[in-house]
Amino acid sequence: MREIVLDTETTGMDPADGHRIIEIGCVELFNHLPTGKTWHHYINPERDIDAGATAVHGITNDKVKNKPIFAELVGSFLEFIDGAPLVIHNAEFDIKFLNAELKRLGFPSYRLQDAVDTLLMARRKFPGQPASLDALCRRFNIDLSERSFHGALLDAQLLSDVYLELIGGRQHGLGLGQTRNTSGDDMFASQPTPQTRVARPARLFPVAQDELAAHQEMRRKLKNPVWEKA
Repeated sequence: MREIVLDTETTGMDPADGHRIIEIGCVELFNHLPTGKTWHHYINPERDIDAGATAVHGITNDKVKNKPIFAELVGSFLEFIDGAPLVIHNAEFDIKFLNAELKRLGFPSYRLQDAVDTLLMARRKFPGQPASLDALCRRFNIDLSERSFHGALLDAQLLSDVYLELIGGRQHGLGLGQTRNTSGDDMFASQPTPQTRVARPARLFPVAQDELAAHQEMRRKLKNPVWEKA
């Protein structure tokens, strides 16, 4: 099963206010494991970035002013996605921005219900507990040392690890002991290695004489036992 873990960075909080995407990072998963294939671009939003947004992701106007606009990247982006389910933390936010960009260019919108929202998964699994990406990485002991700012590709890579933990870890399901085929063509193609079992001699458990006598006494007290009618 192919999935795409996706994250975006934006100029602000709401595309309805004219805010745009300035970075997209995607990580390909096959059977829930990263294949090593990614798609990552900074994007010229054709507008200024809010100072509050820059404080979160560290991306400035100068950093993206010479980058391609979304219209130049949309074909490559859609080719990489290729209809796969999107795995997103707080999917409503990112899907809203993606759909604003796609609609602007005349492409169909992406349906929110087709995305896997890891924020909702975490809230169901750990009700009342912090469910941010940082909090989940700390919960699952995922290294955050490189995350001084939010970044679309780094966050997608971290989220791919968090997603794997949320669905049960590296040995979820019935594939215990299976090894990964690093070619990416079939992550679970190899079979578990058969284990050699050593036969053990049979052990005897003799009945004690007092227990045997008690059993015989109980049988004498029974009236018309069914085994005597056979």
